[in-house]
Amino acid sequence: MFEEFGSRQTKAIRTQVERSGKREHSVPVYLSSSFTFPDAEEMRAAFADENDDYIYSRYGNPSVDEFAEKMAMMEGAEAGFAVASGMAAIAAPMFALLKAGDHILCSSSIFGGTTTVVTKFLEKFNVEHTMVPAGNVDVWEKEIKPNTKMVFLETPTNPQLEIIDLEKVGQIAKKHNLLYFVDNCFATPILQNPIEFGADLVTHSATKWIDGQGRVLGGVVVGKKELIHEVYLFCRNFGPTLSPFNAWVLSKSLETLELRMERHCSNALKLAQALEKNPHVEKVIYPGLPSHPQYEIAKKQMRAGGGIVAFEAKGGVEAGRKFMDSLQILSLTPNLGDSRSIASHPASTTHSKVPEDIRLATGITPGLIRISVGLEFIDDIIGDIEQALNK
Repeated sequence: MFEEFGSRQTKAIRTQVERSGKREHSVPVYLSSSFTFPDAEEMRAAFADENDDYIYSRYGNPSVDEFAEKMAMMEGAEAGFAVASGMAAIAAPMFALLKAGDHILCSSSIFGGTTTVVTKFLEKFNVEHTMVPAGNVDVWEKEIKPNTKMVFLETPTNPQLEIIDLEKVGQIAKKHNLLYFVDNCFATPILQNPIEFGADLVTHSATKWIDGQGRVLGGVVVGKKELIHEVYLFCRNFGPTLSPFNAWVLSKSLETLELRMERHCSNALKLAQALEKNPHVEKVIYPGLPSHPQYEIAKKQMRAGGGIVAFEAKGGVEAGRKFMDSLQILSLTPNLGDSRSIASHPASTTHSKVPEDIRLATGITPGLIRISVGLEFIDDIIGDIEQALNK
């Protein structure tokens, strides 16, 4: 199922800022808050945007720019801008491109933090919203208003792993001249490229698969050059600045992203197949399984099923709690996309602040378990999960 990614992986390894006079093979990290100028005229020109000189790391930094450039290249985007976290990479484009009186059409199945931004903070600035069902794109167009400016979605969704037809939403966005904004965190640019289906902006929490080892926070937005420039202006003034060190770590991580995702996807598929046979499991949700409701859409727009598997343990919330407490190898942590396998209970963690009726309506049931499948030997992952289910 996994296709060759081609020369983008080579570029992810070989793209780097210009070497210094020391001729280093591994690019150094530019840990500097500001940059110097040879004379007053050069400094004046930099502040007047007449040259590309670095001024201050809140405005731009070589380590940060290298990471953003790599991500834009891997997504097939015109430009990119990196920020301090995944939530900053979601919120910044919304606040930079929406204004009071605008309306955003938003998939109901999104990360809990994104829901809070849309329903609480955008609302404070008089930006209206409508949440639309992820599983039925056909009804989205009916919810468009004269003041609708943007459509936002994530696919696969967190944590229900619903697959939204990127091409169909892209056609709707183009027809109504809407900004099309996609969270591609779960798929990564290795498995899916929303720009190929018409997306104007693509965002990632680089904290997840892109880092891959649970070390640093980071986020990135890529897309059309003129839109990224507006995001840059917003961030330059509001300051969700990515640490140069974190950017350096993330840029290095991209060199192994394809190899890691191939193993994550392979392990996840084997785990999902094993769970389908387990008598203690009510249902298994994985885009790479033919049993997934949107399996055909996943095959159309994804190169593999991803590294997340969700399942419903028989017995509801009590069974889920006992399962979590019985794990011996898997970590209990709110992160995902790590080399180490992780189990989480969305209803009590990542989506705990989402009202219960909304959680249930979007498939986040009390017994739902999300597994971020790591790089361990697959028999060890399956063995730990099965012994915990048996208890």
